[in-house]
Amino acid sequence: MANPSDIAQVRAFNRFYTRIIGLLDEGMHKTMHSLSEARVIYELSKDGVTTGAQIAATLNMDRGQLSRIMTKLVGQGLIANLPRSSDGRSTPVGLTPEGRAVAARLSAMSDAAAAETLLDPLDAFQRRDLVGAMRRISALLGEPEAGTLVLRAPRIGEIGWLIHRQGLLYHLEQGWNGEFETLITRIYADFEASPSGPAKQLWLAEIEGEVAGSVFVLPAVDGEEGTAQLRMLYTEPMFRGRGIGGRLVAEAVSFARAAGYKRIMLWTQDCLGSARSIYQKAGFVLAKQERHHSFGVDLNGQYWVLEF
Repeated sequence: MANPSDIAQVRAFNRFYTRIIGLLDEGMHKTMHSLSEARVIYELSKDGVTTGAQIAATLNMDRGQLSRIMTKLVGQGLIANLPRSSDGRSTPVGLTPEGRAVAARLSAMSDAAAAETLLDPLDAFQRRDLVGAMRRISALLGEPEAGTLVLRAPRIGEIGWLIHRQGLLYHLEQGWNGEFETLITRIYADFEASPSGPAKQLWLAEIEGEVAGSVFVLPAVDGEEGTAQLRMLYTEPMFRGRGIGGRLVAEAVSFARAAGYKRIMLWTQDCLGSARSIYQKAGFVLAKQERHHSFGVDLNGQYWVLEF
C-alpha cells in the first residue's frame, strides 16, 4: 500500500505542475484551443493521416469526447475526413493546410513556454537536474520504449553516483546495511587506483540520457595469474527486463578475452537470482560457495568462473 505522505506529495506535485505550465488556463497558450484540442492537433501533425480510433487509443481519450473535438476541428477547417480505406471500417483524417499552420504555431508556442517558464530561469546544473527528473518520471510511469543503449566510460561525478545508487538499491531490495556501501566505495577506489595494465575497463550503460546500469573488469587480486574479475554488475530497476545486464556481461567477457586473460571470475550471492541467471547464460560455472555474515545479514557467497 502507498504511504499516505507519498500520496500527498504526488497530489501536491500535480497541483503545482498543472499551475506552473498553465494547464488550467482557458486556452492553450492563450489561444482558442483547449489542451485536449491541442493534443489532437499535435497527434495529427505527428502521425500525418490516421483515424479517430488510433488517436483515442494514443491519448487514452473517451471516444465520445474525441468525436466532439473532431467535429469542432472539422468545422474550423483544421482537419478533414479523407477517402475511406479499402476495408471501409474507419475514416482516415488529416490536417488541412490551415490545420498544419495551427499545429506549427502551437508547437512553437509550446517550445517558447517550456523555455521561458521552466528552463530559462534555471542555471545549467539545475536544468540538467530538472530534465533528468522528467526522464525518470517518464521511464517509471510510461510504457517501456526501446531507446538506444549506449555503453560508455563514466563521466565526472558518476562513480560517486554509482556507489550511492547501488548502496541504496541493495539496502532497499536486500536489506543490506552500510557495510556494503563502505565495501563498494573501496572497490571503486581500487579500480580507479589500479594501474592501466593489466587491462581494466568500466562500462556505464545509458538509455536516452539516463544511467541504466554498469559493470567493470580488472585483474583479480587473489586469483591465479591471467585472471580477470567482473565486479559490480547492476541494472537500474526501471530498465530491468531489457537485456541490459546480459549486454554488460557480454561486453566484459569479450573485453577480458581480447585483452589476453585466461579466465574471468566473479563473486556474488545466491540471493541475487537474476544476476546468477545472466552469468550462467554467459557460460560461467559455479566454482565454490561459502556461507558468511556480511552487510548485516546471513549470505551464501558464490564464486563463478569462465575459462577462455
